[in-house]
Amino acid sequence: MQTKLPKVGTTIFATMSQMANEYQAINLSQGFPNFPVDPAVEELLAKNSKENVHQYAPMAGLPVLLEGIAAMIYRIYQRSLNPATEILVTAGATQGIATALQALVHPGEEVVILDPAYDCYDPAVHLAGGIAIHIPLREDFTIDWRELRQTVNQKTRVLIINNPHNPSGKIMDQNDFDALVQVMADHPNLILISDEVYEFITFEKKHFSAHHHEILQNRSVIISSFGKTFHLTGWKVGYLVAPEMIMKEIKKVHQFLVFSVNSVVQKTLADYISTTDVTTLGKFYQDKRDRFKELMSQSRFEFLPSEGTYFQTMRYKTISTLPDIQFCEWMVKEIGVAAIPLSVFYDDLCDYHIIRFCFAKTDETLIQAAERLCRI
Repeated sequence: MQTKLPKVGTTIFATMSQMANEYQAINLSQGFPNFPVDPAVEELLAKNSKENVHQYAPMAGLPVLLEGIAAMIYRIYQRSLNPATEILVTAGATQGIATALQALVHPGEEVVILDPAYDCYDPAVHLAGGIAIHIPLREDFTIDWRELRQTVNQKTRVLIINNPHNPSGKIMDQNDFDALVQVMADHPNLILISDEVYEFITFEKKHFSAHHHEILQNRSVIISSFGKTFHLTGWKVGYLVAPEMIMKEIKKVHQFLVFSVNSVVQKTLADYISTTDVTTLGKFYQDKRDRFKELMSQSRFEFLPSEGTYFQTMRYKTISTLPDIQFCEWMVKEIGVAAIPLSVFYDDLCDYHIIRFCFAKTDETLIQAAERLCRI
């Protein structure tokens, strides 16, 4: 077979999780929580499973969920949306990103990606016939706006940003958003895909969203995730927000990819978001971040700032000279802890000897992992 994705193999997430199982290591690699979901969600799911909601949902989403999302966005961002025309429920954020790129990118058009970048962006661009243009972030994971402005041109159809940023945990500040608004103003045909799946998992710094800026609202597809927000990654439900003109094109593709998303889960989420305060999520994960940092204080790893997400990046230069992929493999086999090497998030596999840990785990798991890592 002639592959359509010659650079793509098994993802690093699947590889490291498989190794963790094989060597019975503690898995701090893949980004999923290992603690129970809110019992209220389980009760609502059980209740809704006995209701008459088992047939196809409307293509864009159950009206009650679309209205609930619109109400939540207004509470958080003071942005008014038309639930029927500006919101789309998707089978996870990854499907939403791929669908948006399929709808908006034509063969030969360029899509700018900031590295290190989540690994679903580049393949989705290629499948859409686009050309992925990778710009590296600075070593402190800030954006080089001068290089970005020099890169964006008439062929650039889409700019993808990820804020809060996976894998680094970096959050864009007001100056970043001022620069972003200027780039969008200078290129009236440019569309922004703003991946904000960790929007509610922020710590000391304020989260700036594309929802906050009128020029971005009118030219953006904003990606959100119930899986990340409510520790329900296995449910694979997310949603997109975009102006009607853009959303019409996205819906055309969506209806022939999945048509509609799990109806029982949609009804459950609609019931849940009406009574849940998502603004408490940052404090919950900040406590976990601080706990993990305290437990690791005697280790030889160098902590890098984690301003959002549930990931902590660390340098290991004082521990080993191994390339990051080999170092992570060594840790699984010899130390019994799995992490993710950051080089896999770069198109050129740039290796700064940095690895990523997921701290969305129980205290017991974090304690056991830290005890092993502090022995290195």
